[in-house]
Amino acid sequence: MRTLAAGALVWLSVVASWNVAVAQVGHDPAASPFQDIRRGGGPMFRIGFLGGERGDVGVGQSSGVTYGLRYEAAVGGPTVLTAGFAYALTDRFAVDPLKDSLTRKSGPYADDLLLADVGLQFQLTGAKTWHGIAPYLGAAVGLAVSNGYPTADSSGYRFGTKFTIAPGAGVRWYPIRRLTVSADLRAIFWKLRYPASFRVPSPVDSSRVLRLNAPDADWTTHPWISIGVGWIF
Repeated sequence: MRTLAAGALVWLSVVASWNVAVAQVGHDPAASPFQDIRRGGGPMFRIGFLGGERGDVGVGQSSGVTYGLRYEAAVGGPTVLTAGFAYALTDRFAVDPLKDSLTRKSGPYADDLLLADVGLQFQLTGAKTWHGIAPYLGAAVGLAVSNGYPTADSSGYRFGTKFTIAPGAGVRWYPIRRLTVSADLRAIFWKLRYPASFRVPSPVDSSRVLRLNAPDADWTTHPWISIGVGWIF
């Protein structure tokens, strides 16, 4: 599903960009497939799904429906400034380093995330749409905050607050001048940190959650696909 979505976005971007470059000449403005995008900004309600890796130990958050709001504002030319927050109904597993390697993992347990970010998007068709469509590339930085586990579990692990980086791509459709509908695919990166207890040998079988030479931090990647409906003021 992610491959098909990414392929569709790339195809739309190439087609729309090529048409902007070579097909505007000779069109009657009233019949042109290229229309100016209305200036201004407004809110957009979004719903989606956040997946991805759980890290080497398997205790990271993943697999949750998301919903939230994003504010989008054109700031000049093809550039759009975004700021948003979303709530993700994610879950995670817990590990008990005092148990043996076969029974130490339990779950999944609900551990929701609050996601907040700011970013920039660059519309590949410039300040115009092609048949009402405007594909874009973008990136955002933000924070992910755990809500379900405000304190550490028995192993000492907790997600806490993470810095996030999120490159992405998407496409907007303008069925009317003030209404916008979009599909968005992002890859969110954050860094998990593991407690020292993960290196302590289990009293049952002497196994460790983490090898002695394994790093105590782990970058994980989380595809986030969403759709949204917004209004331009």
